[in-house]
Amino acid sequence: MRSSQDEYNCNIHANEVVMKTPIVECIPNFSAARRPEVVAAIRQAIAEVPGVHVLDTHSDLDHNRSVITFAGPPEAVGEAAFRSIAKAVELINLEEHQGEHPRIGAADVVPFVPISGVSMEDCVELARQVGSRVGNELGIPVYLYEAAATRPERQNLEDIRRGQYEGLKTEIAADADRQPDFGPPRLGTAGATVIGAREPLIAYNVYLTTAEVEIARKIARAIRHSSGGLRYVKALGLLVDGRAQVSMNLTNFRATPIARVVELIRGEAARYGVGIHHSELVGLIPEEALVEAAVWYLQLDQFDAEQILERRLQAAAQSSPDFLDALAADTPTPGGGSASAYSGAAAAALVAMVARLTLGRKKYAAVEGQMSALLEQAETLRAELNAAVQADARAFQALMAAYKLPKDTPDEQQRRSERIEAATLTAAQVPLAVAEKSVQVLELARQVVAHGNLKAISDGSTAAALAQAALTGAGYNVRANLAALRDRGKAEALLVTLRDCEKRAEALQAETRRTLAERGGIS
Repeated sequence: MRSSQDEYNCNIHANEVVMKTPIVECIPNFSAARRPEVVAAIRQAIAEVPGVHVLDTHSDLDHNRSVITFAGPPEAVGEAAFRSIAKAVELINLEEHQGEHPRIGAADVVPFVPISGVSMEDCVELARQVGSRVGNELGIPVYLYEAAATRPERQNLEDIRRGQYEGLKTEIAADADRQPDFGPPRLGTAGATVIGAREPLIAYNVYLTTAEVEIARKIARAIRHSSGGLRYVKALGLLVDGRAQVSMNLTNFRATPIARVVELIRGEAARYGVGIHHSELVGLIPEEALVEAAVWYLQLDQFDAEQILERRLQAAAQSSPDFLDALAADTPTPGGGSASAYSGAAAAALVAMVARLTLGRKKYAAVEGQMSALLEQAETLRAELNAAVQADARAFQALMAAYKLPKDTPDEQQRRSERIEAATLTAAQVPLAVAEKSVQVLELARQVVAHGNLKAISDGSTAAALAQAALTGAGYNVRANLAALRDRGKAEALLVTLRDCEKRAEALQAETRRTLAERGGIS
């Protein structure tokens, strides 16, 4: 299957990268896949929460189930989880739902996983807070599971999901053991939701060279821990896409490596005269698990993880100073031109943020098309201005190199003079391009201030201020280099372009200030 009994995990914590910011991963499973618009709406509800990053979306039509992985600070992740559940409750009717995968709810299961700077206890508390909100505000029965379970018999997801939606409908009110932890003891068309905290897991499926599902079920019984198989393995035998499948959750890949699981399946399959056709991951997997499998199969007994090229490159990148450190260093580059480009890129990023906070809101439906186009333009300008940070530094370095050329003979003097003139022109053209792009960002900032989400109007005005600073700084660099240019005709033409940018910026700033006063009450 391309979804899972539970869900899957993410590789944010791979490579032992130390992150100071608290990060929680959430991997909710929703009972929908055959209506892409429903999945998209749920994903949008998650993505709209500031600070949250959607990492993966995986849908399976046979199971009629989708899994969305996202991560961020605990408070933001909790809010995104609640919004996703609310959207699922609004759009999914389990009375009409059919699929291979066991389920009891529209938002079937919502686990929180500690990634960095948070403990399992923190995730347990987060699960309880979100569960309480779902029960009280949405009127949905909530069961807590895994580390958040309020009683031992609710630690296992399969036990809570026994009988699925149809069975729980009749049992929830009649059986005291089926009473929810939060919410009413009755089921509506959105069913119930299971919320909890757990360690990372890998959702992994193996397809066999047969359509006989009973063989997959026998293999699943042989490998899963609950029926005497491998520790930390949960497994089901299913028929997916006309092929027998062993569907698994590996809940501790360090204690039970993925290669060991595959080889046991291979051996069991051989007993029935079949083999492994192919396998698949559902969602994301820690790099460590793949490295471990590669080491096992390749028999790299002396392998050291630091032999991985990408790890060395990542370590080198992390040890390099960031832009602000480089800017503060006692070197001529990067300098004011690069800083101006950096400011312009930051302005474009803020414009993109306001556009995203506007898109998908009913209140701003009339400007949906405008904001989509604006977002695309802002992201293009952000990339171009970000590239200009290095381009400006390279232009200055080329100018300094030209000044260092030999000048002992008339020919050398001529070549040196020509190189200096060409490098000076480039050193003026690069910041001029930054100035022109900054005016474009300023125009986009004016639009988001005028039509974007009112709650983000200060962010839009900050974008305008940063774009103006980028233009001003770039202008200083243009003028400094044009003063040294011998070709005064070219210098004057570039100055005309710069003055035109400054004139347009002045008008845009005046209009933005008027809008701020009228629409936001900011003067």
